[in-house]
Amino acid sequence: MLRKTRIILATIFFVGVTLLFLDFTGALHAWLGWMAKVQFLPAVLAVNFGVVAALVLLTLVFGRIYCSVICPLGIMQDIFSWIRGKFRKKDRFRFTYSPARNWLRYILLVLFIIGLALGAHSVVLLIAPYSAYGRIAANLFAPIYQWGNNLLAWIAERADSYAFYSVDVWIRSASTFVVAVVTLVVIGVLAWKNGRTWCNTVCPVGSILGVFSRYSMFAPVIDTEKCRDCGLCGKRCKASCINTKEHKIDYSRCVACMDCIDTCKDGAVKYRFRWIKDFSGATGKDKASVQKEKADQGRRAFLVSGVIAGTAVAAKAQDMKVDGGLAAISRADKPERLTPLVPAGSLSLKNFSDHCVACQLCVSACPNHVLRPSTNLHTLMQPQMSYERGYCRPECTTCSEICPAGAIRPVSVEEKSSIQIGHAVIDLDLCVVNTDEVKCGNCARHCPAGAIRMVRKDPENKDSLMIPTVNEERCIGCGACENLCPARPLTAIHVEGHEVHRYL
Repeated sequence: MLRKTRIILATIFFVGVTLLFLDFTGALHAWLGWMAKVQFLPAVLAVNFGVVAALVLLTLVFGRIYCSVICPLGIMQDIFSWIRGKFRKKDRFRFTYSPARNWLRYILLVLFIIGLALGAHSVVLLIAPYSAYGRIAANLFAPIYQWGNNLLAWIAERADSYAFYSVDVWIRSASTFVVAVVTLVVIGVLAWKNGRTWCNTVCPVGSILGVFSRYSMFAPVIDTEKCRDCGLCGKRCKASCINTKEHKIDYSRCVACMDCIDTCKDGAVKYRFRWIKDFSGATGKDKASVQKEKADQGRRAFLVSGVIAGTAVAAKAQDMKVDGGLAAISRADKPERLTPLVPAGSLSLKNFSDHCVACQLCVSACPNHVLRPSTNLHTLMQPQMSYERGYCRPECTTCSEICPAGAIRPVSVEEKSSIQIGHAVIDLDLCVVNTDEVKCGNCARHCPAGAIRMVRKDPENKDSLMIPTVNEERCIGCGACENLCPARPLTAIHVEGHEVHRYL
C-alpha cells in the first residue's frame, strides 16, 4: 500500500512538472506552477523560507520522500531502473549494499555551495537536480511533444478541423542542448546500472536532505526476529543502503521508496516510528500489538503527506496574439549587444544571475520566443532575451509568474509597462529609408510606449523622407521596433540592456 501510494504521488509530480516544460499554450502554468516552486533549490534561491522549512520538516518526519516523490530527476532515475527490471525479472534484485562515499558527497556539496556563493552558476548548476531535469525536458522532450502536436495539426487540417495549430520547433541554444543530452546519458546510464547512485553521490540536494533524514521519525525498520536473512530487501534497494548482514539501513541515503517493504514477504521490514529502540518492557503479545500500532501510525502518516500532491488540472484557452497586415520577411541576424537583456521583474543582471537556476522553464513558457539560453560562459544556460523571432509584449507577464527561484519577480501588466529593461539604439546607415530611399516608419507604428517618432531627414524640405528617433526616457526595451524592422541582415534598430532596471 505504501509503495503504491508513493508511486501514485510520484507520477502526479513527474507528469505535472514535465507538462510545465511541454505546454506551449500557457494553459497549465496557473494550475501546476506550484510544483516548480516546491523544488528545493529554487525555493532556497527564492528565499522562500516557508517551502524550505516545509521540505526540511517533511524529511525530519518521513525521510527523503522529497527525492522519491517530488524531485523529477529522482523519479526519472526510478523510471530508468524500473524499465531495466521489466526486461528481466532477476534484474529487479541486482543491487548490492555499498558503504556511503561521504567524503565525495560532502566535498561536492561544499564545492556546490562555494560555487553558488562566488557566482559560478554555469558550473554548479550542472548537478542541481531540478535544473538538470528542466534542461532535459525543455531541450529533448519538448521538441518531440511539439512534433507530435504538429502532426496532429496536419491531420486535423486535412479534416477541416483547427483543433490544433502548428508551432515552430527549433533549438534555442546548441550548447544547452548538448549539456542536456550529456546529462541525460550520464544519469540514465548510472540509473540503469546502479539505481540511485547520482542521488546519493553527486546530488547536492540529496546530500543536504540526507543529513536530516538520518534523524527522521518514520523510516523502514528491519525486525531481526522476523528476518530470515534472505537478503532480498538489500538486492531490491536501488539506493544500495541496506546492509543485510548487520540488519542496518543507512537512512541518509534511503529515499523512502518502500521497495524493500513490498519485497519482504515475511513482514520483517516495516515503515514505522523508529525513535522507540526496543519493546523489552512489554510481553510477547503486547510487543506485537505495539509494533502493529506503530506501523499503522507510520502508514497513516505517510498517506497524510500525500496532501501536498493534491492538484487539479484544467485547460484554459489562451488567445493567440499576432500582428496582422505584415508581409513575411526573413529573420534578421542576432545583434551584438553590449549589455544583455533580462525580463522585467529581474531587477538587475546581478540579481537575475544570482537567483536563476537555469531550469529553462521560462524559455519553454515564453509565448513570444523571446527567451533563449545564454551562450556566455559566465551565464551559460541562463535565459537572455533576443528579438529575432518575436518581441516582449507589454501585456505578457508569463515568465514572472512561473519563475520558481525569484530570478524574475512577479510583476503586473501595469508595472511591466513602466519598467525599462533597456533602450533602443538606431543605426541610420542601415535604415531602409536611407539605403533604399523608401518610406517606412514600421518601428514608430508598433512602439507600444510611443518612444519612437518620425522626423524629416531634411527639416527644411516638407517632401523629405521621415527617419526614426528614439526618446530613451520613454523606451521600455520591449523590442517591438527591433523585431519588426525590415532591414536585413542586421536590423537598423536594436535594444541595449540595462544592468539595473529603471522605472518610468
